[in-house]
Amino acid sequence: MIYLDNAATTFPKPPQVLRAMTGVMERFGANPGRGGHRLALQAGRVVEACREAAAALLGTSPERIIFTRCCTESLNLAILGFVRPGDEVVCSHGEHNAVMRPLARLVAEQSVAVKVLQPGEDGVLSAETLRQALTPRTRLVVLCHASNVTGVVQPMADLGAVCREKGVPLLVDAAQSAGVLEVSLDALNADMVAAPGHKGLLGPHGTGLLALREGIAPAPLMVGGTGSMSESILQPDILPDRYESGTLNLPGIAGLLAGISHLRRHHREIVQREHALNERLRRQLGQLPGVMLLGDEHAPRVAVTSIVPRQGDAGALGDALDRSGVAVRAGLHCAPAIHAWLGTLQSGAVRFSPGMYTTEEEVDGVCALVERLTRHS
Repeated sequence: MIYLDNAATTFPKPPQVLRAMTGVMERFGANPGRGGHRLALQAGRVVEACREAAAALLGTSPERIIFTRCCTESLNLAILGFVRPGDEVVCSHGEHNAVMRPLARLVAEQSVAVKVLQPGEDGVLSAETLRQALTPRTRLVVLCHASNVTGVVQPMADLGAVCREKGVPLLVDAAQSAGVLEVSLDALNADMVAAPGHKGLLGPHGTGLLALREGIAPAPLMVGGTGSMSESILQPDILPDRYESGTLNLPGIAGLLAGISHLRRHHREIVQREHALNERLRRQLGQLPGVMLLGDEHAPRVAVTSIVPRQGDAGALGDALDRSGVAVRAGLHCAPAIHAWLGTLQSGAVRFSPGMYTTEEEVDGVCALVERLTRHS
């Protein structure tokens, strides 16, 4: 199988990720933070080592790194825990349903107003467009850093500077950029950054992160046992305990630590390789008469390429590729807002996302296969 669905989750994982996960379960799979015996303390040290590695990546103090089970949970925690009834939220045309559905819930249940900003023709949101949208009522700006459909990257530092100027907190969805681009809070001028552990950070499924700037304190989504202040029935205010009720995903966090460690050692070569493979893919697919390439040619992008067959169905093309041994993602990619902007809400698209283990020969072979499958067009 040729795997070109790394935008959904990176696969395969570095071998050390698998070794780290099995290692903690074999040697000290106790409950971190839930006991004073040596096994629990060893487990806790793994958790804190991962927290420190993530803090270095995201530019905050370790206690302000919150472990979640996915980027979606991180976004829900940030949005639902921060926005109040009657507030206004500003977001972009490129948001995933992990943002749009929590916002829709707030609109329906708490009379929150949502402004969805439209970009220029190149898919890039301008700082001036954002500036004009902000009002004294705006409680939060939520922006997708890199599109999971077109790969186009937003100028987040400039957009964040506008938010700083206006005193409005910025939440960045770094689902496609964490591990690829600079995503620290300071670099993005952000107040919260949500990231998955299982994509660019090379960790396992079931891991996610939320980084909080000093002074930002959304209400927790869940309360319960934290291993601290057990004498009180009230949720602790100390971080990260305020947000981490229940047993943490020790094997997942161990794998995430190994993934981040591998990424830090090889970041430049991984990013350069994925970029080169994606440009090779775009160049060849863009020459095929039977498909339409999505995304502006000159806009900055991560390693994501989507096409629409000029005849036939995107889902059918995805199925045909699967039968031929190629794994891609066909459909709306849980991002209907950007598909509506692209005019592909009815057709959907086929997304290709190479990873660090993809080869040039695989890219060339897949492009030749797409040409054969769409030749009738």
